Amino acid sequence: MKKNAKIKELKGNKNMIKYISYCRKSTDEKDKQVLSIEAQIAELKEFAKRENLFITEFITEAKTAKVPGREQFAEVLKKIEKGQANGILSWHPDRLARNSIDGGKIIYLLDTGKLLDLKFPSFWFESTPQGKFMLSIAFGQSKYYVDNLSENVKRGNRQKLRNGVWPSKAPYGYINNPKTRGIDIDEEKSKVVKKAFQLFAESGRSFVEISKFLHKFGIKKLDGEPVKVDQVKNMLTNKFYLGIINYAGEYYQGSHKTFISKKLFDEVQKQVEKIERPRNKGHDFAFSGLAICGECGAAITAETHTKIYPKTRGEVQYIYYRCTKKLKPCNQKYINEPNLEEQLRQIVRDCGLHEGWEPYFERWIIEAKEKDKLTVISETNQVNDRIQEAEVKLNRLLDGYLEQVIEPEIYKQKKNELFDEKLKLEEKKSQIAKNGNSWLEPVREFVNCALQAQKIARVKNNCHDLSIMAKKVGSNFFLRDRRLSANLNFPFAALSAEGGAASAAPTSNSISFLVTPTGFEPVISTLKGWRPNR
Repeated sequence: MKKNAKIKELKGNKNMIKYISYCRKSTDEKDKQVLSIEAQIAELKEFAKRENLFITEFITEAKTAKVPGREQFAEVLKKIEKGQANGILSWHPDRLARNSIDGGKIIYLLDTGKLLDLKFPSFWFESTPQGKFMLSIAFGQSKYYVDNLSENVKRGNRQKLRNGVWPSKAPYGYINNPKTRGIDIDEEKSKVVKKAFQLFAESGRSFVEISKFLHKFGIKKLDGEPVKVDQVKNMLTNKFYLGIINYAGEYYQGSHKTFISKKLFDEVQKQVEKIERPRNKGHDFAFSGLAICGECGAAITAETHTKIYPKTRGEVQYIYYRCTKKLKPCNQKYINEPNLEEQLRQIVRDCGLHEGWEPYFERWIIEAKEKDKLTVISETNQVNDRIQEAEVKLNRLLDGYLEQVIEPEIYKQKKNELFDEKLKLEEKKSQIAKNGNSWLEPVREFVNCALQAQKIARVKNNCHDLSIMAKKVGSNFFLRDRRLSANLNFPFAALSAEGGAASAAPTSNSISFLVTPTGFEPVISTLKGWRPNR
């Protein structure tokens, strides 16, 4: 009885109640009616002056109240429990709690008498059973608002995904369109991203190097620093660039335009896998892993030898390549790197095309394109039929899922498989329409690769580039009796078979030999079905 009398006495004199003013607003609140923290402070000061309330301090916080764990709010409750204050002044009950735990703490402090009063400019409260009941309702309404808002956001995201729209921040190279609520291609940054994909696929650059490249051309973090390695990897492996949205482990067909081809994307994935393979620490030898022993079939390894020239050159390191001799006894001797390099340059040089040959190949490609128009129509119709079959399967799969005949996990797995199949078919259809026939694009790539091989073979001090190109023109390199040989990939084998004639500038004799009325023979005849090494 004495305790209740004391509480009534303190509440009767507002000046004897010490109020902590608590103001909160978080960035995730969509309600535009919620005042900013500065506006809340101004409102509370005016209200306290009008009501003659004594405020000990203002405590502010920019954090959501959906879940417990607000540091500043916990500090308010701690001061109440210690008796440093016995009242709270806030703009509305939803500033104090939007979850059941924090709301329950406020009610409990009122029940124990440690919290004597709550004041709100926008809400009536009195510490009576009826007042606490109304406060509980206000806290419940706040929680319902948050829960409902979250559900509405999820519902909106699901609808966006059904419409093929990414419901979050656009990936690099794209931009969020506030008018259409869709994702558009950023005309400038998309070119940077595409170039980053090409550099990573062609030159085997690291994630760090790609990050620096992106930073150089304006793609960076909010603080201006280069994007992290994980972000670069996520960009390079994101199927969004193929038109596929992966959200919560489920695939959706995106409605956005793409600027990365399926072929380039697949090449990048191979490089990603190569980078993430465990590697042995040690010297980075340019030609390691390139060849095997021609006598015993064991791997060719590299090692360094140091020689000291006291009066002239000092300490000099030499690199040698030799058989590991791990499979069986072998009589093969070592070969020094300059010797191996020169032989490899000759192999690559014989597989190269002089730049003067480019217009002849281009002319043949144009003529072949005209001849293949009828084939294109037939192939396109076949692909369309297969796409239609995939769509029918997707619809049947969805029906089975809705009728609860198919389990959710099986539905998701099969749906993703069908999406992958449909994506490949769409890509094939696109390539047929673009190139006239699916094998014409490899012809262009062969020409570009052969032209590049000629340039790389001429440049000095580029052993790593030379090694990469060697793996494109050939495979199964053998080293025997200090001589390097290779099983060349066609059509490079056809170029090399002519003694490297195509690596020289075209002459009347070489043109009449290679160019025939039906096209380039024997080089072009081997191109159907060819795909370049990566």
